[in-house]
Amino acid sequence: MCVESDGCEIEGCSSSDEVHTLSGSMSPALKSSPDLHPCKPGQKFRAALLRCRSPLVAAGILSFGNVLNYMDRYTVAGVLLDIQKHFEVGDSGAGLLQTVFICSFMVAAPIFGYLGDRFNRKVILSCGIFFWSFVTLLSSFITKDYYWLLVLSRCLVGIGESSYSSISPTIIGDLFTNNKRTVMLSVFYLAIPLGSGLGYILGSIAKDAGGDWFWALRVSPMLGLTAGTLILIFVPEPKRGSADHIAARLKTRTSWLCDMKALAKNRSYVFSSLASAAVSFATGAFGIWIPQYLVRAQVVQKTAVSCTYQPCSSKDSLIFGAITCVTGLLGVVIGAVTTRLCRQKTERADPLVCAVSMLGSAIFICLIFVVAKKSIVGAYICIFIGETLLFLNWAITADILMYVVIPTRRATAVAFQGFTSHLLGDAGSPYLIGLISDALQKSYATSSLWQFLSLGYALMLCPFVIVLGGMFFLATALFFLDDRDKAEKQAKQLNQLPSTVKVTK
Repeated sequence: MCVESDGCEIEGCSSSDEVHTLSGSMSPALKSSPDLHPCKPGQKFRAALLRCRSPLVAAGILSFGNVLNYMDRYTVAGVLLDIQKHFEVGDSGAGLLQTVFICSFMVAAPIFGYLGDRFNRKVILSCGIFFWSFVTLLSSFITKDYYWLLVLSRCLVGIGESSYSSISPTIIGDLFTNNKRTVMLSVFYLAIPLGSGLGYILGSIAKDAGGDWFWALRVSPMLGLTAGTLILIFVPEPKRGSADHIAARLKTRTSWLCDMKALAKNRSYVFSSLASAAVSFATGAFGIWIPQYLVRAQVVQKTAVSCTYQPCSSKDSLIFGAITCVTGLLGVVIGAVTTRLCRQKTERADPLVCAVSMLGSAIFICLIFVVAKKSIVGAYICIFIGETLLFLNWAITADILMYVVIPTRRATAVAFQGFTSHLLGDAGSPYLIGLISDALQKSYATSSLWQFLSLGYALMLCPFVIVLGGMFFLATALFFLDDRDKAEKQAKQLNQLPSTVKVTK
């Protein structure tokens, strides 16, 4: 028999069952008592609703929200050519849309990381989703003379989405542990390529169905409102460190300044964050410019003509989106399985798998620019293999963080890793690639061949950055075991020491 927090008896529970309270914590079952009274219909419904807050349901809802976050982010990329024609902006102006989004995203991330370590996380997540959904919907009504408003709206959307990316992985980290946590984080981070690919597909389909690119911005907000509501109702608020069996015994909390000093001294965290920045640089640039690059390649091959009137062809955005979805699924699954197998051979498997996949990805991404001029099919094959290898490390990088950072500072760590990866990665890469392309085009502005080549030369910067990221993962492997052991020791100190005792950093 189970008892809800207001003292009403819940039918169909055994004496060993547990139920969730409204706060999301677990309440031990109580034996039957004459003071108990039957539940009213509304109370039974609430009790049944609360029992649905299982870790698996929560992880599924959080993963769904992450898909929507990235889908909204790349919907604009799916209709970028139409936006350029509508507002009459060049490559650098178009790249600015993604750059301002990422800049606001990374600036807001540390703030939400601080809040996520101290306040109710699911409320922050839901408010963030509601905010960006509302702003995205309003941005679909911006007229031709107000491009700056579209830029501003993407800036505000970045703030809303930052709350989700900074906090949601820490909830999963507190619901699962060890291999289960790796699997659930793999599912969660599958949303990055899956959502990105669906963003291209959604943007293209909505534009074609509505006859105008504005419709691409009117679908994800409706789904976002649904996700925010589901999080409020079904996602629990687990105690920090509950999966590591330390939540009930934590007797001290380190200050924000102490957290930052500890993270700066954590070599595995620093190097994996720099490696993550290299991945973000490449994915940010590719997400915006590869469909454009392939369109220009087909114009050079004379299998397509340049877009002069809206709506422009969506074929390449659809194909690239589908490839991103499939490679994301393959990459995350292969990464999780490979890491699990390699852990039987070496305890440094996580960073080593990431390093090998990054270096392999750089080779195939270089080949894209070699074969694109002659064969679009060959370019797509290279994109498929290169993206699969690149996406291998998404979930593994998050798992590395969970191993080397104590539970009470994980939200801060995730937020600052996001800040670093965006600051050094995709905050500037779309605009930088567009700027280089525009600069190279000035001499031959009317040449379609030179427009194609200039964008290709600009994108060649990406594989070199990816190789650098592989080197950072190798550096992470050198310090991973020491930092993991140190994090376990610090967590035990937090269990045992009173709040007046200083914890070793």
